[in-house]
Formats: sequence, C-alpha cells, structure tokens
Amino acid sequence: MTVPLPDVRVPGCRNARMCHISERIMNILIRSSLILLIAAASCDLSAQVSETIEADELRAHVEYLASDALKGRMPGTPGGDSAAAYVRDRFREAGLKLLGDDGYQSFEVVTGIEAGDGCALTVAGEAAERGSSFMPLSFSGEGTLNDEVVCAGFGFDFESDTGAWRDYADLDAEGKWVLILRGSPDDESGDYDPFMSLRKKAMVARDHGAAGVLFTAGPKFDKDDALVELDYQRQESSMDIPVLSITRGIANRLLHQTTVAELEARLVEAKQPLPAACTGSVNATVELVRKSISAHNVVGMIRGSDPALADKYIVLGAHYDHLGMGGPGSGSRRPDTTAVHNGADDNASGVAAVIEIAERLAASPAGLKRSVIAVAFSAEEMGLLGSKYFVDHPPVDLGTVTLMANLDMVGRMEEGKKSVSIGGTGTAVDLDSLVSTVTAEQGFSAALSPEGYGPSDHAAFYSRNIPVLFFFTGVHQDYHTPADDADLLNYEGEKQIGDLITDILLRIDGRSEALAYQEAGPKSRPRTSKRFKVTLGIMPDVSGSETRGLRADAVIKGRPADLAGMQKGDIIVAMEGKPVGGIYEYMNRLSEFKAGQRISVEVLRGEEHVVLIVEL
Repeated sequence: MTVPLPDVRVPGCRNARMCHISERIMNILIRSSLILLIAAASCDLSAQVSETIEADELRAHVEYLASDALKGRMPGTPGGDSAAAYVRDRFREAGLKLLGDDGYQSFEVVTGIEAGDGCALTVAGEAAERGSSFMPLSFSGEGTLNDEVVCAGFGFDFESDTGAWRDYADLDAEGKWVLILRGSPDDESGDYDPFMSLRKKAMVARDHGAAGVLFTAGPKFDKDDALVELDYQRQESSMDIPVLSITRGIANRLLHQTTVAELEARLVEAKQPLPAACTGSVNATVELVRKSISAHNVVGMIRGSDPALADKYIVLGAHYDHLGMGGPGSGSRRPDTTAVHNGADDNASGVAAVIEIAERLAASPAGLKRSVIAVAFSAEEMGLLGSKYFVDHPPVDLGTVTLMANLDMVGRMEEGKKSVSIGGTGTAVDLDSLVSTVTAEQGFSAALSPEGYGPSDHAAFYSRNIPVLFFFTGVHQDYHTPADDADLLNYEGEKQIGDLITDILLRIDGRSEALAYQEAGPKSRPRTSKRFKVTLGIMPDVSGSETRGLRADAVIKGRPADLAGMQKGDIIVAMEGKPVGGIYEYMNRLSEFKAGQRISVEVLRGEEHVVLIVEL
C-alpha cells in the first residue's frame, strides 16, 4: 500500500545543504529497509563542517533520531541500527577518526529466554506437557535430574523478630527434588515478605542440598493454577540446579495421601511447618535458549595537538537508544500503550549536542591539547550496558582519561532561563570551582551536585575513578512516554548549553595537569526498602555482565564494606559461606542478616579469593 507523505528534509543536509526528497521516492525507501534509509536518501555530506553550534542543526539531528521512522531506537532493531549509522556518518563528516570497527563498538545483549525443545518432565513414568503442565523458571539451571521428591511446605528457613519457620528441620533434601508451595501462610502481616520470592526459596533449598526445585501453587495463592511465566530479567543470573513450575495436578501425583490444596489449607491454619510425604520420582531435563541482539556504541576521536598531551583524553558521551514501541517491561511510564516512544529529549537531545560539540571542536583541532573521544552509547535504557561495555573494553587506557562528560536530556531548558543541572562537580579537586566560574561567565544559573553517581552513563566511568560531569535540564511529564517529541524541545536553549559544555571542556583541556580524581559518593545513608535491615554500603553492578558473582562498582567510605577492607571491583561470590550469583542472590542473602551482626563475605579480587569480616 502506498503511504502518502509530504516532502521530507533529509537529515544531515543542513542549512544551505538541506535537500528534499519527493513523496514517491520516500515511499520506495520506506518499503525497502530502514537500515538503508540514510545511505539511499542522503545528499552530498562532504561540505565544510560548521565551526559553531547551530540551533537548526540540533533540530535536524533530533528530528531524525526522534522520527517515527526509527520506531523508538530500541537496540537490535532497524531503527536502532539506523540511529547508530546516522551518528557514525555525522562523526565521519565532521572529521573525527572512527574507532573500533568503522566507528562501531559492538556487543551482545540478552533480551529474552525461551524453553528449548529438549525441555521434558516425566512424573512416575508419565510425561507432562511443557507449557500447560510445567515450565522452567528463567533462573533455572540446565541439565537432567532423575531422583526422588521430598516436600518442604512453603520452603522457609528463617528466624526473625516475629518468629521462626524451619521447613528443613527434619527433612533430608540432599540430592533430591524439593516440592515447595508458592506464597506464605499470611498475606496481610508482611512478616514473610523477605522470604517469599521464588529465587529466595530455591536458594534455601539448594543450601540444604536440594538437587532440583519444583514450585506449585495452592488455590489460596492462585485459584487459576497458572504456571510461572518464563520472564527474563536482565540482572538475574542462573542457578546451578533445575527449577520448575508445575501445576497442582502434577504435584498431587507426587504427594502421598494429601493434595496441594489440603496441604496449603493446613499450613495456613497451623502457621507452622507440617510434614508432607511424597512418593515416586521425577525425571526432568531443562534446556533454555537465550535470545540476544547486537548493540553498537558509536565512537570517534578528535586528535589533540599537544605532543605531550595528545595521548590523554576527554570523553564526551550520550546514549542514543530509547524504549522502542514501549509496552510492559520497557520502562515506559505508559506501559499499557503500544506506540512509538520517540525519545526526543531522552536522549536524542544529548546525542545531537554531542554531534555539534564534536563538530565544533574538530573544526579547530589546533585549539585542543588533549584528544577528545565522542561516543554515543547504546542500551543505556537497558541498564547502562553500553557505557559499562565501553569501560570494560576501552579503546584507550582508562588511566589516561581525565574527564567523562555525559549529556542526558538537555533539550528542555525552560524558555527564557539559562538554567542547567550539573552533577559530578565534586569528583575532582577544584572541578566545582572551575564549573562555577564558567557557568557564571556564560550567565547560567546552574544547580551543581558534587555526587559522581547517577542513573546514566557517567556512573560507569565514576566507578572507575574517572572524574565526571553530568549535564541535565530536568525531568518533565513527557519523560518515558510517547509524548516526548521533537517539537517540544528548546533548541536555542540547547545551543546555549552546548556552548557552555564546550567552554567547560576547553577550560579543562587547557590545564597542564590532569584533573585529580576524588570520591564524591552519597553524603547520607542510602535509603533501603523495608525488606532490608542492613546494607553493606556498596554500589552494586546491576548490568548482569559479571557471571562469577556480584561486582562492587563502588565502595562507600565509612560504610561496613569499606571498613572491612572491600575494594571497588571486588566480586562478591559468597556471604556466610553461601553462594552469591548476582544482584538477586545478593539481595536475598542481605535480607537474612541483622544490624550488629558479624558476617563473612568472600570476594574475588583479581584471581585471589579474599574473605572479609563485615560488621553490619
């Protein structure tokens, strides 16, 4: 079907270089491939680059990146790939040296998980049907287990201020399947909340020697008897034992002289562990297929002119990905709405500014002493994955980076007011003074924050002892909704912010000495949920990229982990002798401890195993 479209300006053809493309040609291009849109439609981009940041050029970049055609720039989609190609072409046009693979630093991102064809379950010699009678959980281990079954009731083993519950006190679970009821005997008090998660119950079973776990639901917990969905969580590491969700019908065949419904009712009434015998055996094979996509950071460099400083670097970055079409689990604030989330401010605005600042700097490279690396990160919305990959696989020695400047949502400065928020000003000696001086000279009212950590890509650099600055014009009602469109941005204001950032970078570049990093962590105790009574005082890695345990991306001075000798980069592999496989297991282990308790924490530091004694 022919889609009627008006004449459209081709992105990248700016000012006098703007060309137009007819409705007919645009329709042909749309019917072909979004990935090839720029290559097929662009006019000659070899004209001289601008030496100044221009509002209409910022608008041109944003209008392309936030166009409906790119469908929200989700990593691994044609729109996301087209956005990467667009940024790379602008870097090339401006004269930047493309790093990596022709400007791309590519990495794999796991986006989902499915049960493989090899998944099977046999109970007492009778096969069960995958999807209707059983389903592996997303954190299940893989492999085959054929063994007898024991029942552990609700699967609890804890002592708290309100009492104790020991389902394993008289149970031999070693090397066996353990059948566990989902939920708890009390939905109202909240006393059982810290112990109810499926992973927590599976961890407890494994701690007691279980070789596999079977979860089922009584009618009080779920009258529909629905299986647990195979829902992939990015930060969730796999366990080393099979974990399955089974229906009551399957579970009833395993229980001896009782049913799931009867057992649940008795446990709810007694509010204490009760024995339940099982019969027969279970033979199951778990096979999980992880779906992944390729994401791409886009990286270019402007070479500095000072022979003594050209191998020192300033990193200028912004993320170009967004939420795609939205929907549940996407991060959209309208999860019930499936529509293009254009992300004009978040973060086409930041990418547009990076392009223009890089173009301005590249137009006069003799004015730079140090080299500047411009990078557009992917997969920020999925957990800062692009920036974490960058610092884990840097194109230059991170020890030579004097500053990382991050731009995230810089397009909605209030009309008529030169105001901006700048974070990280305490991450280097005298950085706050330098930034304050430049913002005052430029007539800006700047809200400065010393803290280096924040929910954007600069956090990955701060965790590596690199001074950071984070530029931001504030959250608005259109944030993470389909309404974040290009026509709502203040491009004149963004130009002023771009000029401000450029001047700050030039002022830092003009120093003969590198910025001296200093830690600028939280000034007060981080808030914890009611679930946790204690905290180690670390900034945990939530990317899920570390498979050996949980990496401490930062250790807060004066907090329990710091006082015990934990170091940034340590990988927590066990607490009180019990394994920690990632953020979820770390949180579950943490929920077991009390203030004032002394615990052992085993960390992997390089290739060395170190045991720390932590006073909580």
